[in-house]
Amino acid sequence: MRIARVPVAAAVAVALAASLSGCTPIVAMDPADDANNPGCADVIVRLPDTVGDQQRRQTNAQATGAWGDPVSVLLYCGVEVPSASTTRCIEIDGIFWLVDGDDAPSYILTSYGREPAVDVVIDTEKVGSTPVLMDLQRAVSYTTPNGHECTDLDDADIIDSDSGLGG
Repeated sequence: MRIARVPVAAAVAVALAASLSGCTPIVAMDPADDANNPGCADVIVRLPDTVGDQQRRQTNAQATGAWGDPVSVLLYCGVEVPSASTTRCIEIDGIFWLVDGDDAPSYILTSYGREPAVDVVIDTEKVGSTPVLMDLQRAVSYTTPNGHECTDLDDADIIDSDSGLGG
């Protein structure tokens, strides 16, 4: 019995394409409420192929990014822009980030003082937050500063409880 060459060649081509793509499934995500903000397009087109040592993955939602297999970093552009906050705030490479560690070792870092705002969710058991934020700095820097910045307690006015005035 002879095997038809066309179906065999097609099967080999499909198998080769699957092996080259790595068969890594698309990461299912939900877009942020303001994902259609034109500023998010400026961020997304500049996302790096790697953050930390994690490779970028394809996502199914607008204005999102994902890295790692299994996923260790998620990015959402168009999240609610934070106003004044008492949340811990850090600066890395000129970008301010609010740090939510309620679900440690997973952290949510929200860009602060920029619009549109960006959330980055990092599993710190798989990758360090500082290298990830450093790698994302260029893309996030394309958002527009809105005047909010992290402040140090040394910069704050101290209220004198007796007079009610700063001192």
